[in-house]
Amino acid sequence: MPQSDTLSQKSTKHKRTASGKLSTTGETELNVLRSHLNSDFDEGVLPVSIKFKLNSLFAQIEREFELLYVQNLNLQDKVETLLEKLDRESIINEKYVEINDIESVSNINKNLSKQKVLVSNPSAAKLKTTNKLKVQTSKIVSSFKTSLVNCFKVRSFAGHRDGVWDIAVRPGQPVLGSASADRTVRLWSTQTGKCLLQYSGHSGSVNSVRFLPNKDLVLSASGDKSVHIWQAVINWECLNNDNDSDLDESKELDESSITLRTPVKELLGHSNVVIAADWLSDGEQVITASWDRVANLFDVETGTILQSLTGHDEELTFCASHPTQRLAVTCSKDTTFRLWDFRESIHSVCVFQGHTDTVTSAIFPAAGSGDQDRLVSGADDRTVKVWELRNMRSPLATIRTDSPVNRLSISPCTGLVAIPHDNRQVRLFDLSGQRLGRLPRNNRQGHHRIVTATTWSDDTGLYTCGFDRIILSWSVVQNKKQDGGE
Repeated sequence: MPQSDTLSQKSTKHKRTASGKLSTTGETELNVLRSHLNSDFDEGVLPVSIKFKLNSLFAQIEREFELLYVQNLNLQDKVETLLEKLDRESIINEKYVEINDIESVSNINKNLSKQKVLVSNPSAAKLKTTNKLKVQTSKIVSSFKTSLVNCFKVRSFAGHRDGVWDIAVRPGQPVLGSASADRTVRLWSTQTGKCLLQYSGHSGSVNSVRFLPNKDLVLSASGDKSVHIWQAVINWECLNNDNDSDLDESKELDESSITLRTPVKELLGHSNVVIAADWLSDGEQVITASWDRVANLFDVETGTILQSLTGHDEELTFCASHPTQRLAVTCSKDTTFRLWDFRESIHSVCVFQGHTDTVTSAIFPAAGSGDQDRLVSGADDRTVKVWELRNMRSPLATIRTDSPVNRLSISPCTGLVAIPHDNRQVRLFDLSGQRLGRLPRNNRQGHHRIVTATTWSDDTGLYTCGFDRIILSWSVVQNKKQDGGE
């Protein structure tokens, strides 16, 4: 989960697993320190020398854990490479077997013709042989069916100094926003990859970012327990020029962008990390989600809390609003997510209990998609579920994956669901639960750390972000023939 400080804190997240032991030297020093503390310091005040040793030990632990984590990543890369090679070999073997089958059928046909076997209906025999060949050929074609989508990387956005927790696209403009553990929000040109504006008003990790449609306002939630509303003043000259500049030089990005430090409005009231925030459909109110187990509904103009939404048993992890109706959803570590209805003066709530682990996100399809009566949720139980708003008892579809799910997104035009995983994969499904493919990771095209979030710009534009401090843009195009051309 995004949290109140840097990515190094995230390294202790329960999702990560690594094997190995700390050095015996470190254990010995810890025992010595413990004995000193028990015998000499009853008041709980540590001298400078002990503090220094503790800091050194903690730094050593962090370095060794990071080394183990990198080793795990490299090992996983090797496993994935071997699995891909195994898949290719199995396909080749299948093709070889089926070609032999075709040759045997052809040889039988030749032998029959040489021996001049009498057949009551020669044309029927020829038709049967042809059908056999067609069946065998179709097997070969089916064994080589490709992904139902074509994906390739378009651009990378570099400049953040720590992990990127969230991303959002500004409606109607070529602008991308990113929220990072480095305590900043950056606005990027999707056309050039250049940083247009940097917001540095938060004193903690920035955990989410959202644009207000049709207005130059941005909403950001932070580990400093606050939510900021600020003006997105875009440097359009920077956007239109220097298309061919070197995008990998972060100094150049910083020099060409504007830095903003003061919000238009600061929303206060939470007692712990604010993990997410979103605009309600009318833009006059904001919903926030916090680790204090409360979601607040704020009035944008006054900055006051209109309602405090309670009921979750553990920390909240996400919140999102419906694109056209006064509905919102909140997710929690208590394995549930809740649908809040503000269309009446007294709000109502529905509880969805379909997951067995932390629910990391739940979102509505975009306006005009035709699926606005649906809701899609993802969780650490490695599943994604598609729900109907009128039926919260059982999901319409369940997608099972091999890794915990982070902040997913739905294409506003095609309804494709982009699912980011802890194992650095991004998989693509439709709302019926059919798997369409995944983003490529060969030749180091993809992320090399946990993928935290995805977002769509249009039917073909997909953006992903992760702990590797970068954002990647992708082109995702559905193949026209999804049935093998049959």
